[in-house]
Amino acid sequence: MRYLLVCMLLLVACNKKPTDYREFLNGTELMYPGKVSNTQALPGDGRLQLTWQPSPDQSIVQYKVYWNNGADSVIFNTDNHNTSDTIRCTIPGLSEYVYTFLVYSCDAQGNRSVATEINNARVYGAVYKATLHNRLPGTVPYTINDDNAVVLRFVTPDTINIATTLKYTNQSDAITTRSLLPADDSVKLTDYKFGTPIVYQSSYIPLRGALDTFYAARYDTFPSILRLVQCDKSLFQEHDLWGDMGIYQSDTRVSKLWDGSVGPQDYPNIFHSDGNGSLPRVLSFDMGKVYNNLSVIEETGRGCCNNPDQFEVWGIDDLTNAVPEINSNDAGWKAAMQSKGWTLLKEVVRSDNGNAAFKANLMDNPPPVRYIRIRVLHNANGNNNYVNMSEITFWNKE
Repeated sequence: MRYLLVCMLLLVACNKKPTDYREFLNGTELMYPGKVSNTQALPGDGRLQLTWQPSPDQSIVQYKVYWNNGADSVIFNTDNHNTSDTIRCTIPGLSEYVYTFLVYSCDAQGNRSVATEINNARVYGAVYKATLHNRLPGTVPYTINDDNAVVLRFVTPDTINIATTLKYTNQSDAITTRSLLPADDSVKLTDYKFGTPIVYQSSYIPLRGALDTFYAARYDTFPSILRLVQCDKSLFQEHDLWGDMGIYQSDTRVSKLWDGSVGPQDYPNIFHSDGNGSLPRVLSFDMGKVYNNLSVIEETGRGCCNNPDQFEVWGIDDLTNAVPEINSNDAGWKAAMQSKGWTLLKEVVRSDNGNAAFKANLMDNPPPVRYIRIRVLHNANGNNNYVNMSEITFWNKE
């Protein structure tokens, strides 16, 4: 009896058809089109681009992409089934956020594949832009070559910098644009018009392959480019002040110091003081105009002797109540000068015999200067009375 029951059950089972499951699917088959592969998300500015390689399934006619938990979607029609190609789907109008996308392959009957999930797809916007800053100028922002070409220097960028765009005025008064690549730390301008501003703006991408380039919020102004310009000696005038040393004779006047001579001169083509005093001794003159960035002095001694090797350079822009009536060899002279508004621009010390032209940088960020006083402290040959010099030249930064 038990044997008969088992046989009947087997007979019933063998009579079931392979397609009987269709009664649960309304007479249709459940079809799953092929999935996409090698997905990637490329970030952008308020947008992104999804890429994938298409499925070889010839039934696929479109792809559906969902995000925001299915609340948003886009349909991408296609007839491309070449797995060596890349499908690109750009989605605009997105907020700055990190998204998850689901990609489905769909056939003409509405069947869709198992979802392919793309996670950590980032969109950039205002928050990211606010973190971007222009590349910084170098510690020494620029140098000026002998041919007046200007070399601008920048520090190494610290993020994915694409370029730094510079705008400046050239010598023809035209606005010129140059680009500095991230691997370069300097750019050379051969046609820069001195005295005009240079502005620059850096650009970045958040990741390699990003859709969009992002820019710092505004152009910054590069530090002012100042070159040394020789002060106009045609404006220089003698201007003796209280306590100034006298001259040896009428043709060895203070004005010999700006007659344009080059190199050590011989008597009488020099300034030659009288001997009626002992060092320190002082001479004064008017440069004829105010200089706001007096920067360098060059002093040339006499061909033979009595050449200063230690002297002070003082400057002021207005002589009103500015001259102390105190001898220059008085211990209180320096304090008296400062109390009257004079600035000690430089104490020059030479280690040679004082003959040749000798340049020295004056103080940084000097006040405006028009009037000069030179106080000679010591002569190279040890003479304590006479002072001889051939030429004095000044340069202003502008």
